[in-house]
Amino acid sequence: MYDWANSAFYTTIVAAVFPIYYRTVAAGGQSDADATSRYAWATAIAIFIVAVVAPLLGAVADFAALKKRMLAVFLGLGASSTAAMFWITEGNWSLALVLFVMANVGVAGSIVFYESLLPHLVREDELDRVSSAGYALGYLGGGTLLAVNLLMIQRPALFGIPDTATATRLTFVSVAIWWVVFSIPLFRRVPEPAVQLAPGEQLGANALLAGARRLGVTFRELRRYRQACVLLLAFLLYNDGIQTMIRMAAIYGTGIGLPQGAMISALLLTQFIGVPCAFLFGMAAGRVGAKTAIFAGLSVYLIISVLGYFMSTATHFFILAGLVGMVQGGTQALSRSLFASMVPRHKASEFFAFFGVFERYAGVLGPAIFALVVEYTGSGRSAILAVSGFFISGGAVLALVDVAGGRRDARAAEAELAARGG
Repeated sequence: MYDWANSAFYTTIVAAVFPIYYRTVAAGGQSDADATSRYAWATAIAIFIVAVVAPLLGAVADFAALKKRMLAVFLGLGASSTAAMFWITEGNWSLALVLFVMANVGVAGSIVFYESLLPHLVREDELDRVSSAGYALGYLGGGTLLAVNLLMIQRPALFGIPDTATATRLTFVSVAIWWVVFSIPLFRRVPEPAVQLAPGEQLGANALLAGARRLGVTFRELRRYRQACVLLLAFLLYNDGIQTMIRMAAIYGTGIGLPQGAMISALLLTQFIGVPCAFLFGMAAGRVGAKTAIFAGLSVYLIISVLGYFMSTATHFFILAGLVGMVQGGTQALSRSLFASMVPRHKASEFFAFFGVFERYAGVLGPAIFALVVEYTGSGRSAILAVSGFFISGGAVLALVDVAGGRRDARAAEAELAARGG
């Protein structure tokens, strides 16, 4: 249900409504290159902040059993910042970007601790299925609210709203409410994983110091989990392309003159295509393996990035949105579950903090390169084409991952802890 809850942020704020509102209202009057570049840099800054603080907080959460509390803190930051976007009006581009940064820090930080719960809740043979189901629910939840938001914008009178501008700003408030309300089942029903002390640790010790020590140990132990590290590097590369596609699609489409309504409708199509396709990816992984299924998704993304260079009409945008919907959720879900199967459960938060770091640094590099290419060429077309390099390099590194060996390393570490009475 937390996938259902937070996906509303990604559909309305990251992918569809906010980028268009920022470009046409908050940054109205600016050149396309300036507005796009500032938006891309704001995205990079937000994700860099999470990448810096997440590893230490993850180690603290593991030691002190604080996963859900940390999740709540970041959720509160993200939801309150999103609700405050209601006050963004014409020309308020600096306020828009500050709130956008804060909201992105909130959602990205919360997902680090949310994802670290996964290996505690299901068996290894259930990880692909459950992770894919979470992404599918996310598509459904995010798509449902985006459909309501689209109706609010196009027909504000149906909701008793005076005009389109007010309706658009109220969609930001609706995201905050949706996010908080549908997070309640997680806090009520999902148990906080029990503390698992490492050798030499004692209950009641300073959590921050213990977390810092754990983080240092994890850095030193990384070479023991070589296959998980190689997977992280591959994920850093190909997820860079995925995140850039998600975050820059709408503002790129606006820059080349595509209609707002058509773009939001196309992104809505992505959500609902993503529901069955995420489940199908989970089923495919059961037959051919998660690694092979991820390769299939990356191949489609490579095609999308090349076709995006030539996009010029709303019909083209719809076609590309449909292709993205086919592979986006499945590729990310299987990356999450594959990594979960290759890390020891007693270090889940720390390792998923690293997973989050690599995921968020990917989100730093892609938009930053996008911004630089736009600044250099004055156009987003070359930037879209440049994204293809991430899928090629990421797939090449993924080919080097020994999944079976990585899983053996993780289970051996758990057995050693159990033998010591941990």
